[in-house]
Amino acid sequence: MSFNARVSYTANGSNATFAITFAFLDSTHVKVFLDGVATTAFSVSGSNVIMNSNPANGVVVLIKRETPTDARLVDFQDGSVLTESDLDKSADQNFFIAQEINDESQSAMKLDNSDRFDALNKRIINVADPTSAQDAVTKNYLETVWLSPSDKSNINLVAGISGISTLASNNANINLVATNIANVNAVGNDIAKVIETANDLQEATSEIDTVATNIVNVNAVGTDIANVNTVANNISGVNSFAERYRVQAGVPSSSNDTGDLVFDTTAGKLKVFDGSSYQLAGSSVNGTSQRFKFVATASQTTFSGADANGNTLTYDVASGTAFADIYLNGVKLDTSDFTATNGTSIVLSSGASVNDILQVVAYGTFSLASFSAGNLTSGTLPVARGGTGLNSVSGQAGKALIVNSGGTAFELANASSAEVYGFIKSFTPTTVIYTVTVQSVGGQNKYFINGEQQKTLELSEGNTYIFNYPSGHPFKFSTTSDGTHGGGSEYTTGVTHNSSTQVTIVVASSAPTLYYYCNSHSGMGGQANTPVPANNNLQVITTNQGVDNITNTQYNSFTDTLFSASGFTFSIDGTTGNLIATI
Repeated sequence: MSFNARVSYTANGSNATFAITFAFLDSTHVKVFLDGVATTAFSVSGSNVIMNSNPANGVVVLIKRETPTDARLVDFQDGSVLTESDLDKSADQNFFIAQEINDESQSAMKLDNSDRFDALNKRIINVADPTSAQDAVTKNYLETVWLSPSDKSNINLVAGISGISTLASNNANINLVATNIANVNAVGNDIAKVIETANDLQEATSEIDTVATNIVNVNAVGTDIANVNTVANNISGVNSFAERYRVQAGVPSSSNDTGDLVFDTTAGKLKVFDGSSYQLAGSSVNGTSQRFKFVATASQTTFSGADANGNTLTYDVASGTAFADIYLNGVKLDTSDFTATNGTSIVLSSGASVNDILQVVAYGTFSLASFSAGNLTSGTLPVARGGTGLNSVSGQAGKALIVNSGGTAFELANASSAEVYGFIKSFTPTTVIYTVTVQSVGGQNKYFINGEQQKTLELSEGNTYIFNYPSGHPFKFSTTSDGTHGGGSEYTTGVTHNSSTQVTIVVASSAPTLYYYCNSHSGMGGQANTPVPANNNLQVITTNQGVDNITNTQYNSFTDTLFSASGFTFSIDGTTGNLIATI
């Protein structure tokens, strides 16, 4: 009987459809095997199996039917109507199962009565009719194992082999090898090292000879093995020392303990770990402050290295705080406007414009230790070069500490006459740069000023404002909301159109409330107020302890005046413009 319930193909790598040559009751009864491994990556369409992907070239595709045997596909009930289709389906199930059992039986491997399994060579042979010399030998072997009538002759045959006799005479040596088989295996496992040692002995000057020549040093190590062991026993301490004191480029990223020291060869500075990060172990600034000036390129954010005067930027950092003030075009930046944490660079939050001036004022981290005023007795203050120092304060009530006439030491003297301070507050104009972008909001374009939609601007009188905008949306000013789109006209006082993407306005004194708008599209702009700015500059004129005179004209020009002894520090409030005096 032919294998009617299965068919196989050899794939060519470019075909995914294979015909089913046998009948089946349900597509779920069709099974597919690729090189003997079952797969479910296929579908059945009509009388074809369609693989999800082309089997590789040479793969054997076996398609077979597996009709369920654990349940009947048709269950006949008493009193039910027998239909032809139900009868056919029930009969087909039984026929298909019998056909599949027959197919499996026909494909199974069978042994003839005269066939035997050759365990020695792992194969099956016909013992009754060997077809080769090897089969004849196997026949003898199998007959010996089975103790056939020819057992004795085969045993005698083995006994007559001269090699067997030789093995018997060397039985003691064989047993010796067997007893030491672990050592034999060890040599075998390290045979490469054995060969390496043998080759070394053949060299003109081998490593073994070198050791022999330096046996005195080897013996010295042996003599001092106690010290070597001491170092080995304290290796954790040696490693701890190596972790705590290091010299390297940059700073370690892990295994840091409070107090760890590292000399950063990149920065050229000694740093100490404070528990969270590495900080400078001492001030790197020459004196109490140092100034740096950089001229920005387009959209520059990072400033480091040599400045415009050839000085290399450096500043102190402690606990993540930079000892430096940062100014852009004369305006002091807030700490949210920049990042300064590594002591060698300043990174702005947004890029500077071409020729913007970035200035850095760096401060040293040292401070003067506090001391009690009650300790100001004879010899307490340091003596200046060539001076006599401070005498006892006993009986010197009401006197002030001054520098002597020779400029060599401190001395006590009567306080000077009252001092007149005159103050003139004023406003110093500055330049502010805005970035203008355009975004669609609800289907209509809107101006965004520094990221804020239609921002209401405060353009202080006297200041200069630069607006950089997209060329497709010309940026203009008007005294009418929405400019020309609202029936107004362009405002041009102090306005300069530098290019198709930049406009500058110097806000005139008593300028009206303005509105910015797009010359090409309506509804994009917003309002620009023009307030009178608060004072941001203070000029101090003093009589210098009564030595100098202040004229009547000067006195009348003062915003504020103050009569006092020396010892005041003056400033103005940046918001209100009020004078602040601090003792």
